[in-house]
Amino acid sequence: MPFCEVMSCTMVFLSLIVALVGLVGNATVLWFLGFQMRRNAFSVYILNLAGADFLFICFQIGYCFHMILDIGYIPIEIDLFYLVVLNFPYFCGLSILSAISIERCLSVVWPIWYHCQRPRHTSAVICTLLWVLSLVWSLLEGNECGFLYYTSGPGWCKTFDLITAAWLIVLFVVLLGSSLALVITIFWGLHKIPVTRLYVAILFTVLVFLLFGLPYGIYWFLLVWIEKFYYVLPCSMYPVTVFLSCVNSSANPIIYCLVGSIRHHPFQWKTLKLFLQRAMQDTPEEEECGEMGSSGRSREIKTVWKGLRAALIRHK
Repeated sequence: MPFCEVMSCTMVFLSLIVALVGLVGNATVLWFLGFQMRRNAFSVYILNLAGADFLFICFQIGYCFHMILDIGYIPIEIDLFYLVVLNFPYFCGLSILSAISIERCLSVVWPIWYHCQRPRHTSAVICTLLWVLSLVWSLLEGNECGFLYYTSGPGWCKTFDLITAAWLIVLFVVLLGSSLALVITIFWGLHKIPVTRLYVAILFTVLVFLLFGLPYGIYWFLLVWIEKFYYVLPCSMYPVTVFLSCVNSSANPIIYCLVGSIRHHPFQWKTLKLFLQRAMQDTPEEEECGEMGSSGRSREIKTVWKGLRAALIRHK
């Protein structure tokens, strides 16, 4: 087998393994945040981000199975509409992650305005708008590029892809700028801001996307229009970008568990919900330990008081 074919097969199988792991992880996050835990402003974003990653991984698993059957000389025609539904959750996840980073930065830079003036259902409204806008844009692009209906030429397809690439670059700058502003404000700001698990989880999520998720969008919407790009590289980079995008969508649940397990007991299945709760908490470690200690002391006081009452009753 040629080297390019071997690399393509390897990337497809690795993508399938990573995607299956990510499917279970995002389904677990959806279950806990959707039905088992109380939601706050940022957990609503995390819930929607997990939903976008879950959909993206499902479509990538379908792509991997299609490629495996194609390698095994079992050709199955894939509908071009599949490309539309594949890009839809990618847009949505990227936009939600940008909204998370911007809102976290605003909560640190202008805390009084954020806590006093922010409407209660801002997170739900923003996520709904991002889902709708991502779907509409994907359908418009799919229509112009012939993914929904046959077109005789590229038409506006290249224009739509260039606009999408420009939007990806804007979101990249927003993610990088807001994350840097958050780090600078926390560590070198005028007022000391305690580092919480939520800060760490968001920063690691943004970093993973910039390393693993962004190459897929840059390749799909920008590099495919560069005619000499395919002659420079020895093999097609698309399977590699698919693998990196699967790593990006599968890494977030692992990040939440690792951040939530800091200074905790060894991992157990029952502690998954606790890890996720701790990762979503916006309180510093000292306050959290203080709250745990105060609750423990209150329970001890109640126990001692009940024992004294029982002893007095027996004495009477």
